[in-house]
Amino acid sequence: MTTESSLETKPKERLLSLDTLRGFDMLWIIGGGSFLHALSKATDWTWANILSEQMHHVSWEGFHFEDLIFPLFMFISGVAIPFAITSKLEHGVSKQLITKKVFIRMIWLVVLGLVYNGALKSGFHNMRVASVLSQIGIAYFFAALIVINTKSIRPRIYWFVGILTGIAILQNFIPVPGFGPGVITPDGSINAWLDQHFLPGRLHDKIFDPEGLLCIISATTVTLSGTFAGYILRSKQYKPEKKTLILMIAGSSLVIIALLLSPVYPIIKKNWTVPFNLLTAGISFLLISIFYFVIDVRGLKKWTFFFRVIGMNSITIYLGVRIIDFRHSSGFLFGWLNNPLGDFGPVAIITGAIALEWLLLYYLYKNKIFLRV
Repeated sequence: MTTESSLETKPKERLLSLDTLRGFDMLWIIGGGSFLHALSKATDWTWANILSEQMHHVSWEGFHFEDLIFPLFMFISGVAIPFAITSKLEHGVSKQLITKKVFIRMIWLVVLGLVYNGALKSGFHNMRVASVLSQIGIAYFFAALIVINTKSIRPRIYWFVGILTGIAILQNFIPVPGFGPGVITPDGSINAWLDQHFLPGRLHDKIFDPEGLLCIISATTVTLSGTFAGYILRSKQYKPEKKTLILMIAGSSLVIIALLLSPVYPIIKKNWTVPFNLLTAGISFLLISIFYFVIDVRGLKKWTFFFRVIGMNSITIYLGVRIIDFRHSSGFLFGWLNNPLGDFGPVAIITGAIALEWLLLYYLYKNKIFLRV
């Protein structure tokens, strides 16, 4: 692939803040978290230990920063929908053609998800079918369908509330054989029962999959919430400062609702419970409002280049770190620093790996080679 990928209907209007936030999000996947773990181990500094702890998923109920990374990415993909799709509808591109493109995009991401899971390495026998990439693709497809077939934001909000309500009913009131209703545990949830009976292939956590059937439907609301942010950002009705305020109010409101629900309806990423969706969508609204205000409103752009290089080829590097052992390459080039640096040797190796990843992405960026999400 040598030019713009056909996996995405490319938006003509680009927000630097969106590409920057996507790159910021991806940084933690490709090595940022490992850097904090190594720094914490080398220094035992209190602040480093706190940040390192935040870069671990909670085992079940609760929330760490690490639990935000995936839903934030899905939210960002939703923000792009009004720029990529609504603009084309306004210019007369048929709904059928756009639907076909987003459907093909979904299929590509499902296929790439299988590749990520090792289909080319180990074959399809007993492989995991569900994946992060397939969830992104399927959720994007359904969020895009809703946008394509509705003319205003109000019916989209109805869809958002309706899906969340359906998920809440299923997770809290539908009896699971052997457990009863409202049992949100790894083995007793409706998510686990559906995955065990209807999801083909091996389950990630043996008795359920965090990207399973009900998780995908639930997570669609996070992508759909991103379309609301995109609608506001693209709107000509509001001045930039007011857009920032609206995004912050929306984000704060969703966070508050999630926290109010959490004592009776827990925040669980692995089940994509409604409070989890609301919390992560709310934080995502707050983050895009901050990035938008700083970058696109205040014009502070120079610092964004590092992140934009990552953000504009996010799928490439997500697959790349799975295929290429950048840490091994970094060790080959910089391993001689281990002894002189002592406890900081692993920090240097991980820093080198991130640098090699970024240089690869910079090469692709300069040559306009993009595999987009």
